[in-house]
Amino acid sequence: MSDLGYVKFYIRHPTSDILHQTSYIYHMLYLVPTPLGNLKDVTLRSLEVLQQVDVILCEDTRTSSRFLNHYQIQKPLSPYHQHNEHKVAAHLVDQMKAGKQFALITDAGTPGISDPAFLLVRACVQEGIKVECLPGATAFVPALVNSGIPSNRFVFEGFLPLKKGRQTLFKQLVTEERTMVFYESPVRLVKTLDEMAGYFGESRPCSVSRELTKLYEENFRGTIKEVADHFRAKTVKGEIVIVVAGNTA
Repeated sequence: MSDLGYVKFYIRHPTSDILHQTSYIYHMLYLVPTPLGNLKDVTLRSLEVLQQVDVILCEDTRTSSRFLNHYQIQKPLSPYHQHNEHKVAAHLVDQMKAGKQFALITDAGTPGISDPAFLLVRACVQEGIKVECLPGATAFVPALVNSGIPSNRFVFEGFLPLKKGRQTLFKQLVTEERTMVFYESPVRLVKTLDEMAGYFGESRPCSVSRELTKLYEENFRGTIKEVADHFRAKTVKGEIVIVVAGNTA
């Protein structure tokens, strides 16, 4: 088990040669963002924490192993995903109470953003266990910022319901004035855009980002109809973020 005390490190003041000593406490559960695609996007602090904890919880141990091996991080891995999170949360809390430190990572991005984390964080909070979320990659942020659509006020909807509640949600969002951000799978992208055109109007400004930070990153902007037609004419791959302007009528 790693040391639970203070970790000391030094930072250089930007306008002088003076080194300032800084300390912080390692908490018992860390939520650690991982790169969306480009492995260089991980933060130094994230790597430091992953080297220090006792166990790393992973959405998919195979995917996470490739990332961790790249940075020569050798730690015990344990699966934590939407199919087992209800079953293992209490057991993990017990281990944290016993003094073990855990880091939770997902396949890409920040845990808890359309990925498992909420149940474990809630259990830790209820039991008085310290939780810290490190800053880092989250797909909807670069997609929103480079969309050209107002980003001062927005609502993040994540993945739309597949069946039950889908139409109800669309009807509720028709009058939404804030910019709307969605996640979608490549196989459902065109269908979803066609539905949005029906509810929001074909001329509503829209942007779709896919494969963010990867070699074939694409950001296509236009009206909902123009964006739908663009992707209808090609094979769509990769993780998808849809940004739609709010109702300004």
